[in-house]
Amino acid sequence: MSTPKEQAKIQNPRCNVLGVNISATCMDKVVRIADAHIRQGGKGYICVTGVHGVMEAQSNPQLFEILNRSLVTTPDGMPTVWVGHLQGHRGMRRVYGPDFMLEFCSYSVQRGYRHFLYGGNPGVAERLAQVLREKIPGMQIVGTYTPPFRPLTESETSELKEAVKDAMPDVIWVGLSTPKQELFMAEYIDLLDTHLMVGVGAAFDIHTGGIADAPDWIKRSGLQWLHRLYQEPRRLWKRYLINNPRFIWKIGLQLLQFKRYSVDGHVIR
Repeated sequence: MSTPKEQAKIQNPRCNVLGVNISATCMDKVVRIADAHIRQGGKGYICVTGVHGVMEAQSNPQLFEILNRSLVTTPDGMPTVWVGHLQGHRGMRRVYGPDFMLEFCSYSVQRGYRHFLYGGNPGVAERLAQVLREKIPGMQIVGTYTPPFRPLTESETSELKEAVKDAMPDVIWVGLSTPKQELFMAEYIDLLDTHLMVGVGAAFDIHTGGIADAPDWIKRSGLQWLHRLYQEPRRLWKRYLINNPRFIWKIGLQLLQFKRYSVDGHVIR
């Protein structure tokens, strides 16, 4: 992880969303933070978090801690941006995982940064590497790894460590679901020879065509969850049809000051 001195050089105000400290930021600023972090030789991770991550953290203290000690926890969904605006962060903008991936990968070419892709179903990471090389000429993708749908064994961890050591990436992009990717990054950031890990969720499938991305107007309206639900109803119905109403109720109580949340998620009033 970055030292407090290194992180103090980077202005990264956060807003409190049910105790989860979402960075009050924008795309350009997160790119600059990630760049500065790599150049300083730090070790840290970036979380991309919307309503789903915030609600998962309500019942998962470990996830809460991981989100709140990240280098950046970006506002992945419009509801978190709207909450930030209501808390006075008027310059806060959405930083959507798949968009940030393309933005930083494009920027990284001039810096010569090296990238490693971790996640996805069999063949997806390799396909993503091909897609990114076509979209971003000069991008250095130095390795891929497709994990099993379970925690890594000791031998698999050793294999991954050797692969990363040989590849020497500056950034590892992690394409798993929440909270798997956050738990993985927190556990492995100090075990792997890299400066930065970024959890980008469905970005692997979106950029390889496995999932259709939503039109911009749907993203701006805060209805991207409905677009995703239409594509994967059996997998995502609980995430959206249960968590979203719960979020609206809880954030309403917070904004009306009937409840206040500490940074560990505890209700303090």
